[in-house]
Amino acid sequence: MDKGHGRLEKRTLRATPILTVGSGWKGLKQGFRVTRARTIKGVTTVEVVHGITSLSPERADATALLALVRDHWRIENQLHYVRDVTLGEDACRVRKGVAPQVLAALRNAVVHLLATAPTKSCPEALEWLQMHPEHAQKLIGIPQRE
Repeated sequence: MDKGHGRLEKRTLRATPILTVGSGWKGLKQGFRVTRARTIKGVTTVEVVHGITSLSPERADATALLALVRDHWRIENQLHYVRDVTLGEDACRVRKGVAPQVLAALRNAVVHLLATAPTKSCPEALEWLQMHPEHAQKLIGIPQRE
């Protein structure tokens, strides 16, 4: 159970190795179902998602799997927020040729640079790197002028 941001959320994970019996998928150890019941302003919605893992029940029980799923989405959401909002990826209208892939690679490099800045947020990191271009240049291998 989690409560915050005006919502109450209950997550339940059921895992089973039974789904893997007879499977032709090498390394498949468990299947699982996550049920999320979210109540916002008195309205409850339920979402059910399914997943598979190569982790055995001995290595990851239902509690551990739920923690791994939540951690995955926490990382994913943080990365997408930086790319979409801070770096404006969703607003970009580049659609032709290899340009979208090139821009995605550049954004990934920028995310890496932002992570090295001694700041608390990505917008602060952008400002810090603008004030300290020598740091960004050193990280991407541009020789320093003396």
